[in-house]
Amino acid sequence: MAAGPEMPEVPDPGESGASSHSDPPKVLPEAWQPLLGRPALAELLGHPLAGAALKEMCRLLPPHVAVHSLRTFLLADACARTHGTAYDRVGLLAAAAFHDAGLVGRTPLGRGGFPCRSAQLLDHFLARHQVGTVRRTTLTRAVREHMRPFPARDAGPEARLLHFGVWLDVTGRGERQVPGDRRLLAELAPTPRFAVSFSARVVACGLRRVLPGSRVTHR
Repeated sequence: MAAGPEMPEVPDPGESGASSHSDPPKVLPEAWQPLLGRPALAELLGHPLAGAALKEMCRLLPPHVAVHSLRTFLLADACARTHGTAYDRVGLLAAAAFHDAGLVGRTPLGRGGFPCRSAQLLDHFLARHQVGTVRRTTLTRAVREHMRPFPARDAGPEARLLHFGVWLDVTGRGERQVPGDRRLLAELAPTPRFAVSFSARVVACGLRRVLPGSRVTHR
């Protein structure tokens, strides 16, 4: 993976000292707690943008999808640490939080399917939190392209890491790069039969072009 520079617009908590504006871990779902205690997430809990992303994830996503999103971030971070890849940590957490947001709700999916809808939701979230255009473009691209079989050749570290985390958590692909991490996270926060149910939902979205269970029909 190619290394990239840290994005400076919203610093990490260690740089800013921000700690009072995000939800404390104890008010987040109980099922998340074993994952929130992992160092890569625990270090970000005081960051306002990270806290806002977790709050939105709690509001938007079904419990098993939210847990998948947290595992995705942790697996991506493990890969980055293994390879010494610099990346936008808070930004990637926000991208992981929103990468499946397009699978829920009652909105017609339109062109690009649920990944594009997820990217739109992420972009709106980042804009509300005054994240700059360049950073938003990088993160929304990562979400928009996370269902590709492989990352694009010109994809940046955030897109490559999100792609890695998603595919490893759902399919096991790439496990040799971070041996044991997938099993450990699944034991800490299990979601039985998640891969089957998730795949069925994705297929339903692709076939119908609307979200499963939605009363909205495509014209």
